[in-house]
Amino acid sequence: MQQPLIIQGGTPLRGELRVNPAKNAALPILVGSLLTREPVTLEEVPRLRDIEVLLELLAHLGTRYAWEGRTLHLHTPEITRTQAPYELVSKMRASFIVLGALLAREGEGEVSMPGGCAFGPRPVDLHIKALRDLGVEIHEESGTFTARRAGWPEGEVVFDRPTVGGTEQVMLAAALGPTEVTIVNAALEPEIVDFANFLQMLGVQIEGAGTAKMTIRGADALGGGRYRIIPDRIEAGTYLLAVAATRGEVLLEGARPEHMDALLSKLKNAGHTVVTGTDWVRLKSTANPEPFDVDAREYPGFPTDLQPPVTAYLATVPGVSLVRDLVYPDRFTHVGELARLGAELHLKERVLAVHGRGLTGARIKAFDIRGGGAMVIAALAAEGETVIEGMQHVGRGYEDLEDRLRQLGAVVYGEPVRLEQAAD
Repeated sequence: MQQPLIIQGGTPLRGELRVNPAKNAALPILVGSLLTREPVTLEEVPRLRDIEVLLELLAHLGTRYAWEGRTLHLHTPEITRTQAPYELVSKMRASFIVLGALLAREGEGEVSMPGGCAFGPRPVDLHIKALRDLGVEIHEESGTFTARRAGWPEGEVVFDRPTVGGTEQVMLAAALGPTEVTIVNAALEPEIVDFANFLQMLGVQIEGAGTAKMTIRGADALGGGRYRIIPDRIEAGTYLLAVAATRGEVLLEGARPEHMDALLSKLKNAGHTVVTGTDWVRLKSTANPEPFDVDAREYPGFPTDLQPPVTAYLATVPGVSLVRDLVYPDRFTHVGELARLGAELHLKERVLAVHGRGLTGARIKAFDIRGGGAMVIAALAAEGETVIEGMQHVGRGYEDLEDRLRQLGAVVYGEPVRLEQAAD
């Protein structure tokens, strides 16, 4: 059981931080290493529990790997198994995309229904339909999907709505072979572009990454290489919101401001001073910010992964803000816990009304990664002591959280999340 985190709130955060590498970019790239027999070296890989869980799965499938600081060396000369068992896949929903890699490399794969965060179901129907549209035969029995391809995937996939995981699944399945696959209504996220850049380094031809229409032309065989992961826009956004909630000031180095336009615009409109450079963001908070409304949606809209953190921030801003999540409409597991700190929140017909005011410390619990980020933000802003349970979830998405908060002057206690303790 992970030790709770204790935060003495009410202290403005001030200082400098370097943004960590992006977990959501690293995960598909790690899976992409299955596509080639050649060695792959990844620079700036976050040391997070979700990364370690995925590495367990890749090792089960035949990958050899070794860490060298933040550099990760991967080599899969052969796939030794094409079955991804429930006990590994159930720990993290992102692992389901190994199916596409197995189909590309071996022509078949068996993957159980994925697990993940606790805020609602994460159906894989879009993945399955897309693969079937490309000619893949898929059968489902007792929550396990068995897939085989008679030939190389080819044709067009039209998603009803943009899906990051579905787009990654198709990119993987189409990476090998002499055929061409087009994705219509592809996800636009920076992590998708980063994944496309990695696949291109291996030898896949991709046009239109970062646009709604992407074309993938496979290769007969792929090479290896060295690749650097982009910085984490969600971690960066969480720290910006924490600083704004405590009315502090921060310089984030190694950031990509162009990946955070939606959040930075909101913070500016609230009255905070935001200055950006090529690879940095500086935030100087105003003492009297204005409330704002948020509709979380697909990129380039406001990210759903920042909806819980921004809700915690808005709970500190006098006035009324309205929050909706158009990606995951029921992603509100954090609401009840924020109320324990004195936040006034009213959820009706999937619209959350946030009446901002001062918060007071209490004992609360994190139920998922980003909801945990919200708990930390609220605790930092609250007067008095807050005890946060469920920190194993937070450790899946925020590396060295305690030490980084201390760098900004926060008063926090508790041991860092240990990888062997963290579990979904």
